[in-house]
Amino acid sequence: MAGKGARIPPDVKTIAVPAFVNESNRYRIEQWLSAAVTQEFIERTKIRIVSNPARADAVLTGTVKDVRAGVVTFDLQTGRATTLQIQVTAAVELVDLHTRKTIFGNNNYVFREEYQVSQTTSELFEEDEPALKRLSRDLARTLVTEILENF
Repeated sequence: MAGKGARIPPDVKTIAVPAFVNESNRYRIEQWLSAAVTQEFIERTKIRIVSNPARADAVLTGTVKDVRAGVVTFDLQTGRATTLQIQVTAAVELVDLHTRKTIFGNNNYVFREEYQVSQTTSELFEEDEPALKRLSRDLARTLVTEILENF
């Protein structure tokens, strides 16, 4: 059953989504997350998204706290990794700038994405960046749903 979208007060017509802060060692993850969240709000709501918090009714801030990768499965014959998992931990907060109250907050937002590693050297390429982009879209979709729905 869907919620009623009651988390966002009716007077919030604009939300600023400034670039997330990146405290991890992963290059550009904050840009992908910020862009994905902005795009998700644009596609799913009538709320206007602005870049400047001074021109918004609410502001959604995010901090990428950690990005980790680990092996999920190995090839038993070669001992090489076949599946890796990347995990992003972030803190997000949506604050109503009229009342200064937090509309939504999660200091330990964790998302994971698995991806396959090519076993042939001729086809070897880095798959972690596309996995992070997919993870960014999934995180944005879930985050916006949680903000919009009142469960």
